Amino acid sequence: MAKLYSVGKSAPRMGAMLLLFGLLMASLELTGAQIGVCYGRNGDNLPAPGEVVALYNQYNIRRMRLYDTRQDALQALAGSNIDLILGLPNDNLQSISSSQANADSWVQDNIKNHPNVKFRYIAVGNEVNPTGGQAGFVLPAMQNINKAISSAGLSNQIKVSTAIDTGVLGVSYPPSSGAFKNEALSFLNPIISFLSNNNSPLLVNLYPFFSDLSNMNYALFTAPGVVVQDGQLGYKNLFDAILDAVYSALERAGGSSLKIVVSESSWPSAGGTQTTVDNARTYNNNLIQHVKGGTPKRPTGPIETYVFAMFDENNKTPEQEKHWGLFLPNKQTKYQINFN
Repeated sequence: MAKLYSVGKSAPRMGAMLLLFGLLMASLELTGAQIGVCYGRNGDNLPAPGEVVALYNQYNIRRMRLYDTRQDALQALAGSNIDLILGLPNDNLQSISSSQANADSWVQDNIKNHPNVKFRYIAVGNEVNPTGGQAGFVLPAMQNINKAISSAGLSNQIKVSTAIDTGVLGVSYPPSSGAFKNEALSFLNPIISFLSNNNSPLLVNLYPFFSDLSNMNYALFTAPGVVVQDGQLGYKNLFDAILDAVYSALERAGGSSLKIVVSESSWPSAGGTQTTVDNARTYNNNLIQHVKGGTPKRPTGPIETYVFAMFDENNKTPEQEKHWGLFLPNKQTKYQINFN
């Protein structure tokens, strides 16, 4: 059999080609890894966590957001190499904010006891009302969890943040005029300082679905051209416009250095206005492709984004809240979805 290459002359070239291929694949993996999917569990017919982790791997979904610390899910994630946002639920905020010992125990039980899980962020609270009764617990809880993470020697690996919704915006149009509501600033300003000081991102749940749907092409990433011109910046989709409004608001609040991680975004397939399978498929597939790049204001991408959610959750109310899943509880896709 004839030799395919000469060891003396072509092997180095083959080695260089293999190295280049390896670097290319690493680059592709990094780009693909910017997309995660939220694993909500508010249903009574969902697959076991081990099956869910296998489904993430089957579809090459390399990042997950979990909203609580149920140990079966953390155990299932061990050795999976899936990057994780782990949630500290709102009903735990008071306890964690009031005691460093409580925070240390939480980190021991849910982080240190799971050394083979790839924790990425801790989301301390989710969409806490800036003027509500829990608002005062968020920053102290973040500080205590961060101290516990630092004491464990994990501060370079795991960043502490909180997830907000875009209802904290007082001005969102045009995007360059984005500003937080005055009543939210006493809640947000010290959190922004904390995130800046610790090189942590701000987690933002961002839903064009809950915004102005008068132009569905603009909402679904299907507009053929610029819809909103904001000075030198042109916006072809509502997702970018909302995200850049939050960036503008951060700049006004002294957080110009912060990175935003889109910790939820999606479109429901039933239960309300414009909630169809076709719209959900269009939005989510276009979202996954779109966030490989940046926004007009922050053009250097990709945008780390988590699609909500893995499954329909039948215990949620109202009806619309039941229909955000990419997958049915039987693990079949609700519609064709491409995570690549």
